[in-house]
Amino acid sequence: MDKYELYCLVDPCFYDSLEHSTAADADFSILRTPLPAGWSSALTDTWCYFAPDNEPPLPAQGWKIHVSARVEDAEKAIAAVWDYCLPRGIAFKFLRGLPVLVMVNSKAASRASSGKLITIYPRDEGQLELVLKELDELLRDVQGPYILSDLRYGDGPLFVRYGGFAERHCLSAAGERVLAIEDGTGTLIPDVRGATFSVPPWTTLPAFLEPQLAARNAVTMGGLPYEIESVLHFSNGGGVYLGRDQRTGERVVLKEARPHAGLDAAGRDAVARIEHERDILDRLSGLPAAPALRDYFTLGEHHFLVMEFVDGAPLQRRLVQRYPLTRATCTERDLAEYTEWAVETLESVAQAIASLHERGVVFGDLHPDNILLADDGRVALIDYEVATLAGDRARAALAHPAFAPPADRQGVEIDRYALACLRLGLFAPQCTIMLPLHRAKVTHLGEIVKETFPVPATLIDDAARTIAGRPEQDDAARTTAGRSDQDEAAPVPLPGTADWPELRAAMGRAIQATATPDRDDRLFPGDVAQFQPGGGLNLAYGAAGVLFALAGAGLGPFPDYERWLRVRALRPAQGSGLGLYDGLHGLAYVLDLLGHHQDGHDLVEICLREKWEALESALFSGLSGIGLNLLHFGRTDLALRAVDICAGRLGGQISDVSGGTHPRAGLMHGSSGPALLFVRAYEHTGDQALLDLAAVALRQDLKRCRHSEDGSLQVNQGWRLLPYLDEGSAGIALVLERYLRHRHDEELETALAELRLAGRAGFFVQSGLFTGRAGMVAAFGAGEPDLVKGLRWHALPYGGGLAFPGDQLLRLSMDFATGTAGVLFALNAVLGDRPCRLPFLEAAPERPVRTYTMEGGVRHGTSRPAGS
Repeated sequence: MDKYELYCLVDPCFYDSLEHSTAADADFSILRTPLPAGWSSALTDTWCYFAPDNEPPLPAQGWKIHVSARVEDAEKAIAAVWDYCLPRGIAFKFLRGLPVLVMVNSKAASRASSGKLITIYPRDEGQLELVLKELDELLRDVQGPYILSDLRYGDGPLFVRYGGFAERHCLSAAGERVLAIEDGTGTLIPDVRGATFSVPPWTTLPAFLEPQLAARNAVTMGGLPYEIESVLHFSNGGGVYLGRDQRTGERVVLKEARPHAGLDAAGRDAVARIEHERDILDRLSGLPAAPALRDYFTLGEHHFLVMEFVDGAPLQRRLVQRYPLTRATCTERDLAEYTEWAVETLESVAQAIASLHERGVVFGDLHPDNILLADDGRVALIDYEVATLAGDRARAALAHPAFAPPADRQGVEIDRYALACLRLGLFAPQCTIMLPLHRAKVTHLGEIVKETFPVPATLIDDAARTIAGRPEQDDAARTTAGRSDQDEAAPVPLPGTADWPELRAAMGRAIQATATPDRDDRLFPGDVAQFQPGGGLNLAYGAAGVLFALAGAGLGPFPDYERWLRVRALRPAQGSGLGLYDGLHGLAYVLDLLGHHQDGHDLVEICLREKWEALESALFSGLSGIGLNLLHFGRTDLALRAVDICAGRLGGQISDVSGGTHPRAGLMHGSSGPALLFVRAYEHTGDQALLDLAAVALRQDLKRCRHSEDGSLQVNQGWRLLPYLDEGSAGIALVLERYLRHRHDEELETALAELRLAGRAGFFVQSGLFTGRAGMVAAFGAGEPDLVKGLRWHALPYGGGLAFPGDQLLRLSMDFATGTAGVLFALNAVLGDRPCRLPFLEAAPERPVRTYTMEGGVRHGTSRPAGS
């Protein structure tokens, strides 16, 4: 979730980039300083880049320097590096502002990138050594978090790591496009940014850094009375470990805190919070609700809190295991048994919270991952880093977004609010994340819960009243542009009850209310991915996908919106993707459907000038989507080239996936995308060998699936099963269904029925098309009316219409993959008078059958009538 939090800083309703922030301190003040002649700069959502114009190009990779700094030292460090690098012609970059720095160093941030405020690019090892020595003197007073992926130079804020300077990409083992560096043979491999330092095998550590490596390796856990048995959890603030006290044999939990890392909203680091947690646990000594304090010590710069090991399962794990609505076979008895367990559990948690309050402590961070349920009935609350004293009526500086109270709650009211969210959340998991977008939604959620579960009405009604607060309390989202008092009072047309024309019009109004034609980066707000190059235009997250859904539903035309897209499509941003959903081929496809045929052909020509044949096979971003679009534009020879390349890769992708890392599965990123290309190519050519290839590809994805307890077949990611459109059952089913129109296969027909079972589940955490309920509606909704009705879980008012939250549920989205446009598309697919399908999954005309032979490496085909 950490990548989403950065985009929540600007707007309370939509994900947005800091570039559009009006806050005075969004950027470091030094950015207002004019650059000297001969220097260029570039700005992204997170970084500011600076490079001299007339110097020879930097090497593509090498040893680079990172400067770490805490918040109070950040501007001092940037100014020192600025003054050092500019006169010496050394390229560098730094984070653009304090909000980004706090986010990068927050508890939820990536451990691999934490601490990196500034990056400096030396030209060679000689310059590397000189810069380190000279900056070490200049930055001696600067303190910052340890950068885990790097080797520290001396005792200051300087760190080094071997990695890429230029932005190059390759495919990872999972088939994803990732940043790359060259290995010793010149082959591009992933530039792994992990949480440990390592030297690539094709290079050596500069000799002057060997003492630094020796110093790093000298710090060990040896000599302590605790043996570490396993890692329970890592965060940017440190680790949590299961260990054993070698003196007593008792199992204990050791909690680690790294200085200056894991920042909270109050600016406290992990060390300050763990010291506070130690004091709170001491105050709660003897309470069953709190683990007993055992010890506290420091090792190097890290602090360790030692606590009693409570042998219990997190409530979140029990919730996932028990929640009945995720099963296709859910019965009234299942609902009743779950409700009985949930009500008993909630009462036990409430008693645990009450026991803390009796000691004058507010827990402050109540959510299912912080509640342990032991087999003996004990309920223990863990993680007291942000606990406060009741008498202080303070607010916690960290909180799970589904349980974070509005600004008017202080002291014990914070725990009461979170407990109310838990009462609702055990029946509507994660849905309380949406409430800051529209506080009145809580009443509607309560009604759905009472309608679905045999839960005591007073339990839900009391929780809803606690969450809603007093009527006079205002909410930030209510006063946001596009939000009106009418949104609070007017009924929202809901799927499953309102008719299709009303739903279509309401979603159309919401989408149009969010349009920003004055912006250059995006026309409609959507997922954070739209802030990548070309993301605001593409089919998945940008304007093309929204216009595709609007046109398919019979809304429009919108000439101003189309003009916005046409102008920007034909001058794509550097770094834009080429694929069907992530890039220019998707723009070409949509513009052609909207009647701008020449624009579509021109975009295809632009794509063909790039190295498209080296892309991955994925439908979303690679060759299978490109091949399908080339067929659409009549470029059959090139499309068949894409077919041949994808076919040649099939053999290397099928493997035993019972454990460990394996390639992604599903429609958008797995083998079902190439399977769709093979089927469509068969429909164009009649070559039966293409159906053979499609069968191989589909079986590859089916091999990456396993049966859930309810008998449904879902994609197995090792730690979870996925039913969704992009990487789950629904997407595979769509392609498998199309394949079976052409060839009978009893085994695959059975698999299709088992894939379809996933569509009978009663609850999905998100509403979006790619990873939520809308995708299930698009795939299976024609035979499952409850799927459509279930979209009311996430329905929200906006701009006088109906809108839906995007991925993570933190903000509204209008895009195709995650937001309202995708829901519009899905509902149109099952309710509309002009039903639509995903690109290239619509019905295809019958094609002549062709048989192919290979002579001299060239295809030769012969036509005959279909069916002969």
